[in-house]
Amino acid sequence: MDMSHWIERNAAFHGAKAAIVFEGEEISYAAFDRRIKRLAAALEHGLGIGAGARLAHIDYNSPESLDLLFACARLGAILVPLNWRLAAPELSYIIKNCSPSALFAGAEFHSTIDSIRDDLKGCRFVLYGGGEGWQDYDTLLEMGDAIAPTQVLAHEPDTPVLIVYTSGTTGRPKGAVLSQAAIAWNAVNSAHLHDLTSADTVLTFLPMFHVGGLNIQTTPALHAGATVIIQRRFEPGAALAAIREHAPTLLVNVPATMQAMLQHADWAKTDFASIRVLMSGSTNVPVSLIRAYLDKGVAVGQLYGLSETAPIAIALRGEDGARKIGSAGTAALHCEARIVDNAGNELGAGEPGEILIRGPNLLNEYWNDAQASRAALKDGWFHTGDIGLCDEDGYFTIVDRKKDMIISGSENIYPAELEAVLAECPGILEAAVVGRPDNKWGEVVVAVIVRKEGQSLEPGDVLSLFEGTLARYKHPREILFVESLPRNVMGKILKFEVREMVKG
Repeated sequence: MDMSHWIERNAAFHGAKAAIVFEGEEISYAAFDRRIKRLAAALEHGLGIGAGARLAHIDYNSPESLDLLFACARLGAILVPLNWRLAAPELSYIIKNCSPSALFAGAEFHSTIDSIRDDLKGCRFVLYGGGEGWQDYDTLLEMGDAIAPTQVLAHEPDTPVLIVYTSGTTGRPKGAVLSQAAIAWNAVNSAHLHDLTSADTVLTFLPMFHVGGLNIQTTPALHAGATVIIQRRFEPGAALAAIREHAPTLLVNVPATMQAMLQHADWAKTDFASIRVLMSGSTNVPVSLIRAYLDKGVAVGQLYGLSETAPIAIALRGEDGARKIGSAGTAALHCEARIVDNAGNELGAGEPGEILIRGPNLLNEYWNDAQASRAALKDGWFHTGDIGLCDEDGYFTIVDRKKDMIISGSENIYPAELEAVLAECPGILEAAVVGRPDNKWGEVVVAVIVRKEGQSLEPGDVLSLFEGTLARYKHPREILFVESLPRNVMGKILKFEVREMVKG
């Protein structure tokens, strides 16, 4: 049995019910099941995709991205969703690292992928809408029409189905390998967290290349036989309009999108009464923002998780949102969480330490990175690198994040990536990149730079170094020139002091 069985069974139970609503079109569970089987046949017979093959995908949210996920599950293949916000060199590294047999791209990303195609050996290229030098997606699907549906193989529960790339502290992203079982157990955790049933309607506008957009509510809703409304990209007016038109019962939001909706002109006229719970997370959510939604009559839950946990690991149910405001909640139904010191000893209530997670929703490994896998997975526990504490009632609070990671607008940004770019500039003696608190984005990136003697480097010169190299959301919002950077007796830059410098 595999994940595509969810859709097949739900099609048998209520085939006419809407599984997906997208841009005015409803796709029933019966139609969704046919789409998955048609695509799986086309992949197998048209592209030679079989068990273990990787398929990369870059596009905005669409039903086709879900077709591809479940078709991969049916074949025992692995989907690699690509972050469309990344620059071409970043995408090239990821694609070469996972060596996909095929890459599927939306029309908006045709030129980006074309610019790196020469680096991607042995990969077939499929474009939604077709293009010169690309295989047309619709033509590929026609192959599936003439072929009987593929036979579902008896996949083992730990058969990989997703590789989700997450940036590492070294500046190179790692591919978290998630199995079909991990996605299924995550769906069970989600159902328990949200009281999710087939009667629910989920609104998804967060990007589905993230486990947040894909797995907090979207795939769990399809597991439960609920309806998912998909928006291609987040736009606050469109999100508010969808709430008014479709009356969703569940919603995942992050602080940056919550703030954008709150500040939109249609906020006041939008009735949130249909929403049973709004689930937020990705970073510590400002209490003032939570209260704004509570004042609107919306129950606000919170979630702590990572790509490596599929992601639901620790969560605060909506009914506890006001009572435990600021907390990340308790361990998910099929998860364990604990706080340990540097020696691995479990700490008592209120004592901060590293958060460890154990459960069937954990990653199998990091793709092609045995060393990182061994470091993160020890005795069945995933070492998050995040610092938290647990109160006497079992509720966790996140107090710090992975080393120097910056979270801006729900996106993870690792300073090492930017510092590597700055190190190549002849006019820079040394640099440190840190996050500065920001009301809108949570944090913004600031680069603190010491010029080499005699250099007249200006902020614009520094910002130009990142053009075409790193995704725009990673670019510094401010360049600060200083005479020297604070260091300890071993010569290491003291990042906490640099953060104080930029607070201004």
